[in-house]
Amino acid sequence: MGSTENDLSLAEEALLQDEERKQYTGDGSVDFKGRRVLKQNTGNWKACPFILGNECCERLAYYGIATNLVTYLTQKLHQGNVSAARNVTTWQGTCYLTPLIGAVLADAYWGRYWTIAAFSTIYVLGMGTLTLSASVPALKPAECLGTSCPAATPAQYAVFFFGLYLIALGTGGIKPCVSSFGADQFDDTDAEERIKKGSFFNWFYFSINIGAFVSSTFIVWIQENAGWGLGFGIPALFMALAIGSFFLGTPLYRFQKPGGSPITRMCQVVVASVRKRNLVIPEDSSVLYETPDNSSAIEGSRKLEHSDELKYLDRAAIVSDAEGKTGDYSNKWRICTVTQVEELKILIRMFPIWATGIVFAAVYAQMSTLFVEQGTMMKTNIGSFRIPPASLSSFDVISVIFWVPVYDRVIVPIARKFTGKERGFSELQRMGIGLFVSVLCMAAAAIVEIVRLQLAQELDLVDEPVAVPLNIFWQVPQYFLLGAAEVFTFVGQLEFFYDQSPDAMRSLCSALSLLTTSLGNYLSSFILTVVTYLTTRGANPGWIPDNLNKGHLDYFFWLLAGLSFLNMLVYVVAAKRYKQKRSA
Repeated sequence: MGSTENDLSLAEEALLQDEERKQYTGDGSVDFKGRRVLKQNTGNWKACPFILGNECCERLAYYGIATNLVTYLTQKLHQGNVSAARNVTTWQGTCYLTPLIGAVLADAYWGRYWTIAAFSTIYVLGMGTLTLSASVPALKPAECLGTSCPAATPAQYAVFFFGLYLIALGTGGIKPCVSSFGADQFDDTDAEERIKKGSFFNWFYFSINIGAFVSSTFIVWIQENAGWGLGFGIPALFMALAIGSFFLGTPLYRFQKPGGSPITRMCQVVVASVRKRNLVIPEDSSVLYETPDNSSAIEGSRKLEHSDELKYLDRAAIVSDAEGKTGDYSNKWRICTVTQVEELKILIRMFPIWATGIVFAAVYAQMSTLFVEQGTMMKTNIGSFRIPPASLSSFDVISVIFWVPVYDRVIVPIARKFTGKERGFSELQRMGIGLFVSVLCMAAAAIVEIVRLQLAQELDLVDEPVAVPLNIFWQVPQYFLLGAAEVFTFVGQLEFFYDQSPDAMRSLCSALSLLTTSLGNYLSSFILTVVTYLTTRGANPGWIPDNLNKGHLDYFFWLLAGLSFLNMLVYVVAAKRYKQKRSA
C-alpha cells in the first residue's frame, strides 16, 4: 500500500514539474526585474512588433544615409568616382566592424537590452551632426560654377565624417543585438516556439527592407529634390522613433543574462590547454571536467555535449592529479569545463562558413556604389520626371519584400514535405542557394554594362561624360537577383549564427556574421584600388574612370562574378564538412 502511495506521489510530482515546464521558459530567460517568466505573458510574437518596428525605423535611418551617400560625396563634396566609392565602402565596412564592440558589451556586461539603449543615443547624435553638416552653409562647400567645383575644407570634411562615423559606432552597438534579442523571445526548448523563431528571422529581414524601401524611394527623392538637410533630417527623426518603439515593449520582453566576457573564456581555454600540453587526452570524454549539476558554469548558457573534433583543446578540461586531490577547480586559466571548451570549438568550426560570406558581401556592396554610378550614365528620365539612380535599389528591396513571404509561406512548407526539416531547408542549404544567385547577379550587371558601352560607341559618346540613351530600368534584373540572393544568404546567416552559437555568445556570433559585411566592403575597396592601379598604368583611363563611357566597368563585374563562383565552390566543401552544435 505504501509503495502504491509513493508511486502516486512521484507521478503527481512529475506531472507538476511537467506543468511548470509548460508554463515557464526552459532557456533561462527572465523578465525586466530578473524573475522567471511565464510563456503566456511574455515574449513570442506579442513582443516582436516592438522589436521589428525598432529595426524598421533604424534601418530607414541607416539606408537614408547609405543609399545615396555616393551621390552626396560626388555632387556636394565634389569627390571623384573612385574616391567616393572607396569612402562609402570603407564607412559601410566600419558600420559592420563596430558590432564587435556592441556584441562583447552585450554578452559580457550590459545584456542586449541596455546595449541597444546606450548605442541608440550615440546613433541619434551622429544623425544630428550629419544633418547639420548638410544644412549649415559654412559646413559644406559652395556649389559648382560650370565645371569649377570648390573642394571641401578640412573642417567641413571633419564635421561630416565625425557625424558619419558616430553613426557607424551607434549602429555597431545596435546591429548585433536586435536580431538576437528578437530571437531570445522564442524558447529554444519549446518545439513550437522554435519553428516560430525561424519565421521571425524572415520577418526581421522583411522589416529591414521596408525601411530600406522608404529610404531608396521617398528619402532619396527628398535629398535630390528638396535638399540634403531635410533628406538627412527625416532619417534622424525616424531613428528617434526607433528608440521609442523599442522601449514601449519593455514589459513584454524576455531577457537573457550576460555570461561574462566570451573573449576571456576563449583565451582561458587556449591557455589551459597549452599548460596541460603534456597530459594524455583520455579516450573516455566523460572524465573531462564539467559541473555536476544540470546548469552550466557559464551564466546564461546551457551545457554543450563533447565533440570529437579539435581534441587538442580537450586538454583544458583534463583534471590533473593536483586538481583531483584538492578538488579546487576555481582557476579557469588552468581548468575549463567541457562546455567552455566546446564554445571555442564551435567558433573554429564556424570559421570556413563565415569566411565565404566575405565575397558575397563584396558583391552586395556594389549596390550602393558602382550600380549607382552605372545608373548615372544611363537614361534616367521618364517624360519630365527624373529617377535618381540610387532609387533603383528599391527594386532590390521590392525583391526582398516579394521573396520573404514567398519563402516563408510557400517554399518552406513545400520543402518541408521533401526534406522533413522544420524550416524546409537547413541554414547551410539556404546560404548556398544565395551564393549561386549572387553569381547570376554580377553576370547580369556585366551584360547591362556591355550593352551600355556598345551603345556609347555606336553614338560616338565614348569621350563624352554624358548618359547613354539606355533606359535605367535595364538595371532592374541585377537588383532583383541581388534581393533574392539576400533572402537566402543574409537571412540564412542570421539563423545559422544564432542557432549554432553557444547561448552566452549569441551577440558575438551575430557580430561575426555582420563582420563578413564589413570585410566584404573592405575587400571591395581593396579590389577597386588594385584594379584602378593596374588598369591606369601607361596613361590608360582604366576600367573605372570618372567618365565610365571610356572605361570597362563590365570587366570589373565579370571579375566579381568569377570570384563569387570560386567562393561558392569553397562554400560547398566547407558546408559538407560542417558538424552541427549539440546541447547536452
